[in-house]
Amino acid sequence: MGTAVCALGVTQIVSWGTTLYALGVLGAPIAEETGWSRGLVFAGLTAGLLASGAASTHLGRAIDRLGGRLIMTAGSALAALGLLLLSLVAEPIAYIAVWLLLGLAMRMTLYDAAFAALVQVTPSRGRRAISYLTLFGGFASSVFWPIAHWLNLEYGWRTTLLVFAAINLVVCLPLNWWGLARREAADAAAATAVPAVTAPTTAVLEASSRTIAMVLFGIVMSATAFVVGAMAAHLPAVLQESGLSAAVAVALASIKGVAQVAGRVADILFGQRLHPVDLGRLSIWLIPLSFLVLMVWGAEFWAALAFTVAFGVANGLVTIVRGAVPLALFGPNGYGTVLGILATPYLVMNALAPALLAVVIDVAGYPAAGVILVFAGLLAAVAIEVMAAWHRGLARR
Repeated sequence: MGTAVCALGVTQIVSWGTTLYALGVLGAPIAEETGWSRGLVFAGLTAGLLASGAASTHLGRAIDRLGGRLIMTAGSALAALGLLLLSLVAEPIAYIAVWLLLGLAMRMTLYDAAFAALVQVTPSRGRRAISYLTLFGGFASSVFWPIAHWLNLEYGWRTTLLVFAAINLVVCLPLNWWGLARREAADAAAATAVPAVTAPTTAVLEASSRTIAMVLFGIVMSATAFVVGAMAAHLPAVLQESGLSAAVAVALASIKGVAQVAGRVADILFGQRLHPVDLGRLSIWLIPLSFLVLMVWGAEFWAALAFTVAFGVANGLVTIVRGAVPLALFGPNGYGTVLGILATPYLVMNALAPALLAVVIDVAGYPAAGVILVFAGLLAAVAIEVMAAWHRGLARR
């Protein structure tokens, strides 16, 4: 387990930081140089995530059939190509087209692919492996937002993307191939000798119960995806709008990654006996509560810091929930396909969020955007409560 987790941990930091998170810092410079609107710039990310969603089920099945190793390695090559092409674009149509390519690369390299690949190589400890992997991924914004900010100031956004392309090719491609090279047969023996602490299990759901669970969980994750997707692109700008300077906003936004990791460490230390559905309830309620703090006391530095930390912890735990709930409810068999199906609505909402929020900001300003994000967070919180109540009722039958 350790080899795969460490290798994929590094690739997750790079893959998230150089693709989905890139516009958080580079979006404004791209708009300024090209003269394109903010909505158009973030429409590229929207197009990419829509492509991810459209291909999600097929790629999930491909992971089950061909193996996560091949899919993730090919995805790193595709990401490098996409970032190279993105650094060269001069027309809006070419810009959107390259993001479609990057969308496929993201689906092949980010968490949904990595979770399925990990469960393939270490099925006996999939839940714990997912938690450990997300520790690494939580540093993506903390590492790459400052790097992108510095590279852009020194060399411009085009050179920054060239550097990102090279990192994907030189670092991620070989690590994905090497880290997933073997299924760790010793895992089962080790788990038998020293039993791992795991969350309470339930019987694998079948038939109508399986369908209901997938629908309910899809609603929960779709509502959450809107908030998470919007903040992946707009968090530095939202913090700057609260009254912080650009440099302080970027530095404070980078704390989100550290907070994500802190939440995931807490899950490893204290949450392994907690059912993933209950972990979801705790984490998702933090989202609307954190935004309420920013809306009420946003002018204060402590409020911006509290918001960033609370949202980061919630975001970190929700990522674990995305992988752990399907594994607990549906089992490891066909796990890649299940994640592929569930990722489709998640990725669609994740795709629409950055561009839609950019339009809201342009038309009605940041306060209106904040209200929308709070309501989306509340919808996710209510939905997870409905799912938890249904699941408890099912367990009592």
